Amino acid sequence: MEVFTTSFNFHTFLAIRAVFLVFLLSFSLQHAASAAFLSNETDNLALLGFKSQITEDPSRVFVSWNDSVHFCQWTGVKCGLRHVRVIRLNLKGLRLAGTISDHLGNLSFLNSLDLAENAFHEKIPQQLSRLPRLQYLNLSFNYLTGEIPANLSHCVKLKSLVLDHNTLVGKIPYQVGSLTKLVNLYLRNNNLTGIIPGSIGNLTSLEKLHLSYNNLEGEVPVSLARLTKLRILGLSVNSLSGEFPPPLYNLSSLELISLSLNNFSGNLRSELGNYFPNLQILYLANCQFIGSIPSSLANASKLLELDFPVNNFTGNIPKGFGNLRNLLWLNVWNNHLGYGKHDDLDFVNSLTNCSSLQMLHFGGNQFGGTLPHSIGNLSSQLQRLLFFENRIGGNIPREISNLVNLNLLDIGSNNFIGSIPDSIGRLTNLGALNLVNNLLTGVIPFSIGNLTELVYLYLGLNRLEGNIPSTLGNCNQLLKLGFSENNLTGTIPQQLFALSSLTDIFASNNSLTGPLPVDIGNWNHLTYLDFSYNNLSGMIPQTLGKCLTLGEIYMKGNSLQGTIPNLEDLPDLQSLDLSLNNLSGPIPHFIANLTSLHYLNLSFNNLEGEVPVTGIFSNLSADVLSGNSKLCGGIQELHLQPCIYQKTRKKHVLALKRRNLNNQPAPQDRSKSAHFYPNISYEELRTATEYGMGSKVSVVGDMYSFGILILEIFTGRRPTDTLFQASSTLHHFVETALPEKVMEILDKTAFHGEMSKATCGEEYWGNIKKEQMECLVGILEIGVACSAESPRDRLTMTQVYSKLTLIREKFLQRGDGGHRLQVKALDLI
Repeated sequence: MEVFTTSFNFHTFLAIRAVFLVFLLSFSLQHAASAAFLSNETDNLALLGFKSQITEDPSRVFVSWNDSVHFCQWTGVKCGLRHVRVIRLNLKGLRLAGTISDHLGNLSFLNSLDLAENAFHEKIPQQLSRLPRLQYLNLSFNYLTGEIPANLSHCVKLKSLVLDHNTLVGKIPYQVGSLTKLVNLYLRNNNLTGIIPGSIGNLTSLEKLHLSYNNLEGEVPVSLARLTKLRILGLSVNSLSGEFPPPLYNLSSLELISLSLNNFSGNLRSELGNYFPNLQILYLANCQFIGSIPSSLANASKLLELDFPVNNFTGNIPKGFGNLRNLLWLNVWNNHLGYGKHDDLDFVNSLTNCSSLQMLHFGGNQFGGTLPHSIGNLSSQLQRLLFFENRIGGNIPREISNLVNLNLLDIGSNNFIGSIPDSIGRLTNLGALNLVNNLLTGVIPFSIGNLTELVYLYLGLNRLEGNIPSTLGNCNQLLKLGFSENNLTGTIPQQLFALSSLTDIFASNNSLTGPLPVDIGNWNHLTYLDFSYNNLSGMIPQTLGKCLTLGEIYMKGNSLQGTIPNLEDLPDLQSLDLSLNNLSGPIPHFIANLTSLHYLNLSFNNLEGEVPVTGIFSNLSADVLSGNSKLCGGIQELHLQPCIYQKTRKKHVLALKRRNLNNQPAPQDRSKSAHFYPNISYEELRTATEYGMGSKVSVVGDMYSFGILILEIFTGRRPTDTLFQASSTLHHFVETALPEKVMEILDKTAFHGEMSKATCGEEYWGNIKKEQMECLVGILEIGVACSAESPRDRLTMTQVYSKLTLIREKFLQRGDGGHRLQVKALDLI
């Protein structure tokens, strides 16, 4: 019985245990399933919460985010295999807009979040700090605002923190130093302020540090010397100060150093290149560095780009740079390099060893001498060659045409002589050619028409002659064409008017002849047109009005005839100068209605009829209409009539110029009168001095003549009067008499017609009132001010009109009979 009982108990125990184990297993499985379901639901709700704050989805990303598909299959979502949890969310570059939901902080298995290149705005949610597994965070190229959350330091596994190209503000949190696993830290292109925290020195795994384009200040912290794995350092465009940061000399692994546009100063160490054997790119633009460019940089044999513009470097470009066989880019623009000597450009010979060179820029320095013929032996890969604003002379070497891949050649503002070489036509990839402001002579070569890729062509301020080559018509991509201030002659070639792409034409101060053809209307993209001071004739074509984008038109100083064409369809016209021509007819009424017009000059033509009194003509300076004797209408007539005698102005100016060219004495000193210049005419003494010294006809010169005319009318004396000796002139005669001796210099006979026949002249002048005296003094002061020796001291016609108006208003409102003198004075003017 005991045996049986014992046996029964043992078997019963085994059975009960088996049942219990089955129960436990079943319970565990149910619990695990329940837990998995809850975890999955957490991620699902987090993603839906994120979706709810998306306001724009042009790529229809979230169409797939619905209950019919498991969230692990949603666009941009990746789940882990072991745990069905979201480990990556990548929605980069999908043009999404909205705010970043704080629900993302519930994706506790997330190790990578990339929302870059979208339009997310507002702040970075603090809840991202609850992602302990996060290794990669990229929110760059959005519109995020606010400060960088300091609690991101809780994400201690972060290897890459990329927040660049947003509008983040505030300081870089010092807590960032807790992210000791960081390899990449990108905070550039924000609005961050304050200093670079020293705690960044704790990031000893860091390889890339980008802080450029912020408002950081102070010196680079010494702690950066501990970042011995750092390869990329970007600090450009901040307000950092101090010398070239000493901590960097400890970082031999650096491949890129970018310090441009800061407040650094001082010298660079002469052994700089020896510290950085791996250096490939060195950007030091706009940093106020002084001294010489370290020749030791030639030892950094991996260098690809050297960029030193806008500093105060002196000396020369080291010849050893020729050892940098991989060099692609050398830019030393706008320093103080060179000595103005014949051997300044010897470094060009060494650079011929740099067989990969693509850009060479040494403009804006003091290099002298002549350009060596070895310029043609530079890399055939060279695309940009610039050395404008130096002191380089001699001829342009023909060998420069060997650089067949050039797309930019800028050698303007030097002292080059001789002609433009024919071989220039071999540079068929040129998009921009600038030879402006040299001493080049000869003709523009016909081969220039081979440069069919040209977009910009500047040949102005030289001594070129001959015709504009018709082959320019082949350059059908030209936007800007400039050949002002040369000696070009002949007509404008018809082929030029086929270039419908042109936006700007600079052709002033030449001797171009002939009419403007009706084909000018083909320039329908033109915004700027300047044919001033040529010998163009004929009528201005009505088709000019088809150039609908024109903003500025300058055609002064030609021999254009006929009426002003209708330009009412030019809504952007801001400047119109047709002065010094032979235009006739009335002023078109459309001009008054051009609301965009800021500058107008129609002076010295043959315009006639009434001046419009609306629109632009209601604040208008009458200077811009002077010299049109047949114009009339309202208050403008007061300004226009004194300039009638100016019809002979050109003749007087030419006489002065001829005398100057022939080395004959000219009235350059107004303290000497015509009594000491027997060969100078009366009209020449009415003409402004600067005309005799070669200055162009101008309104301020005309004001001088106007002032002398006033003084003549009221004193009855001419500039040639024998009263004026070596120490005096009509201007000086009146100036020294005002105001007390005005009655002594006045020509009283000019007013006899205004006096009553019963009134004795002496009695009339003896009883003149104070107000009447002030009127005369005021008018004579205007004459003195207009005839000042220095052009800058003369009144404008607008100022004259204002002063005369005040005189008229002040004295005519008296209402008595004592104003006849003032009326006569004003009428005479």
